[in-house]
Amino acid sequence: MNDMVTGSDLDMSSHSDSYDVLDRTTNTRVYFSQLKLRIRLGLLLSFVVPLAALSAYFHFQFNFTLKETAKLNLIVISESQRNTVDLFLQERVVNIFSLFHSLEFSLTPSNHIMENYLQNLRRVSDAFIDVGFLNAKGIQIGYAGPFPNLQDKDYTDEKWFLALMRQDRNHFVSDIYLGFRNKPHFTIAVKQRIDGKPYVMRSTLDPDKFYMFLRTINHGKDVNSALINDQGSYQLVDPGQGKLSGLSDFIPANLTGSGFQEIKKNGDRILVAYAWLKEVPWALIVREPLHIAHAQMYQPRRIMIIGSILIIAIIAMTIWFTTSKLINKAQDGAEKHEELQLQFLHASKLAAVGELATGVAHEINNPLAIIMASNGVIRDMLDPELALDDSPENIRKELDNIDMAILRARGITRQLLDYGRKNPPQPVLCDLNQIIDEVLGGFKEREFEVENIEIIRNYNNDLPKILVDPDQIRQVFFNLINNAGDAITGSGTITISTISDEKEIHVTIADTGCGMTFEQTKKIFAPFYTNKEGGKGTGLGLSVSLSIVKSMDGSINVQSMPGAGSSFTVVLPISKTERGGNGGKRNGK
Repeated sequence: MNDMVTGSDLDMSSHSDSYDVLDRTTNTRVYFSQLKLRIRLGLLLSFVVPLAALSAYFHFQFNFTLKETAKLNLIVISESQRNTVDLFLQERVVNIFSLFHSLEFSLTPSNHIMENYLQNLRRVSDAFIDVGFLNAKGIQIGYAGPFPNLQDKDYTDEKWFLALMRQDRNHFVSDIYLGFRNKPHFTIAVKQRIDGKPYVMRSTLDPDKFYMFLRTINHGKDVNSALINDQGSYQLVDPGQGKLSGLSDFIPANLTGSGFQEIKKNGDRILVAYAWLKEVPWALIVREPLHIAHAQMYQPRRIMIIGSILIIAIIAMTIWFTTSKLINKAQDGAEKHEELQLQFLHASKLAAVGELATGVAHEINNPLAIIMASNGVIRDMLDPELALDDSPENIRKELDNIDMAILRARGITRQLLDYGRKNPPQPVLCDLNQIIDEVLGGFKEREFEVENIEIIRNYNNDLPKILVDPDQIRQVFFNLINNAGDAITGSGTITISTISDEKEIHVTIADTGCGMTFEQTKKIFAPFYTNKEGGKGTGLGLSVSLSIVKSMDGSINVQSMPGAGSSFTVVLPISKTERGGNGGKRNGK
């Protein structure tokens, strides 16, 4: 259709002026009538079509956002509860393992000692039911608890005992089972080798207390949480029933990590999120019916649909108001979506901290143990009844040990801070041979001697001094030497070599430990990656060390082979100023 009216349509014959006026009037009316119609149709089409498209879009986005919001919420809940349960089990393992290190520990514990063990455990958590001590043959030679008939019981055929003996881990958490007492319970057992023989300290957890613990971390009455093993068996006992709960109708497809799935049950759509525990092969499952997850948003959705229908019937003068309302709703939806994203990001950071907490606690406890040990030695020296050598030199050595432990603790704290905050180095002229000796001196070297680890020094006596940050490079050498000691099981050697050429100094730390695969060597400098057992490292040492060396324009090279040990080489450049200003040399050892 042509929207233009041409001049020829308005031309009239000159035979009659009246006819011309009449014709012009008619054509004008037709024009405005058509124009009115076109405007109305144009406004309606320009309004209805976008509004219909926007309504369909917002309806889709609304439903999508509702589902994603519910999904993210359940995933956050499952991962948060998973981390809480993992931490709960880790704490119980530590509580039981600490009994091996108590002052009253004995390989032939009396009833009084076992009762003290049980009281100590119950002061930590009322979930502990009893405690038992098993010898290498699997006989429970010590027991305290409500089931005295378990004294001298043979556990060699129990699944948890066999699993603990077969695996390399020093602890085991069993599935819920009946056992000798014919009551549902969990068993947590830890293993300690004494004089080459494995001894086991075990305790059972009250499933009723565990059930109430899980209820306390639940999020809302409509969110249902449960624990299942990899076979689908519930790991909870309802206190009202007092028996095993049976099998779950849902088993995650993936047996690691976390995930989300929507299932149908009895005609209802149910949202399910899961997260596998790290301490035991259990999955934390969180369920919420879809209609409950969306219940609070049904009314706003109905209002939006009714509002759209009413807006279509409103005259053109209300278009601006309607547009403003839709924009405001879109802005509110975007802000809510951003808020949910920020909440999810915050919840993820809390999980990493939780995961990291155990490793950090272990790293800090090591220097604290050194301080306590040296403090005890000094006290013994000052006790006249013990008649120990209390010479100032010996006391000074123990004080040096305390100083080194304090420096180590400070270094661990600084390691964590430096990981997130890059501080520029404060270089001074340093003798790397001397710095390595400072790291090895005191308690660390005696610790290696106790562990039958020999330190071999292959120093270059003419090693030039270089400009480095002494604290930072000391931290690097400490991390590498400490890792070398951790890699050695039993006796072994750590060889430290220093060489130099015209441009670089090479410091090599080689051990005769277990070694690493090629795939492991590619990952070891990644943040939070560790080959050590759970709780024995933060996974930041090598990452921070590499960052420090790079800040000094250096590098770290690694060579390793499984069963043959590993070799780490720190390469640091020698500047012209350093070569020209080397004012002294030290004798190597």
